[in-house]
Amino acid sequence: MDLLYETDAVIFDLDGSLVDSMWMWQEIDIEFLGRRGMLLPADFQRKIEGMSFTETAVYSKERFGLAESVEELKAIWNEMAMEKYSHEVDFKPAGRAFLEHLKERGIRMGIATSNSRELVTAVDASLGLSRYIDEIVTSCEVARGKPAPDVYLEAARRLSAPPERCLVFEDVPAGILAGKQAGMRVCAVEDVFSAELAEEKRCLADYYIISYQQILDGTYETLPKKDGNL
Repeated sequence: MDLLYETDAVIFDLDGSLVDSMWMWQEIDIEFLGRRGMLLPADFQRKIEGMSFTETAVYSKERFGLAESVEELKAIWNEMAMEKYSHEVDFKPAGRAFLEHLKERGIRMGIATSNSRELVTAVDASLGLSRYIDEIVTSCEVARGKPAPDVYLEAARRLSAPPERCLVFEDVPAGILAGKQAGMRVCAVEDVFSAELAEEKRCLADYYIISYQQILDGTYETLPKKDGNL
């Protein structure tokens, strides 16, 4: 079966879904808190899952009693991550080939990310995302971050695509929920940094892939239909 049948637009989460970048954030969090004499709590990454960059700064400021303002925190994190996003981040397996395939088929593409606009711009400059991507929406531009559907609905609006004809690619449960609550089909993407959540992701999503090559080959995993509302 062609996963792209009756698909007007494909919308990607960025980190861990389209590009392999989740590996750096735990290092950044450890370094950031370590400079302030604190250890990274074991539950931190799960607590901020899906939050916008701004929501993460608000949460961190409150949880850790940080002196910096929300805007100062965002600027610090951008500075700490910029070099890696500019030079060390690459596509997930067969990601570029899949983007080329979508472009050839005339399917519009968007990114709906919790990351900052500055870091999206950096990875765009490195990987040439703008050759393929028609619209980029960050969660800071909408009212609520994931798992709320806002960022996906806004991406669909900008792409002039009905939500039911959009296909989303996501690597974490909060993002999968955001896509489903937007009324879209969602394909979960395997990522080493959410490996322990694989079964939860399978329970929420419509499809599952390890590599984008599976979509090109037609070997992606179709998951059982879900009962009731998410």
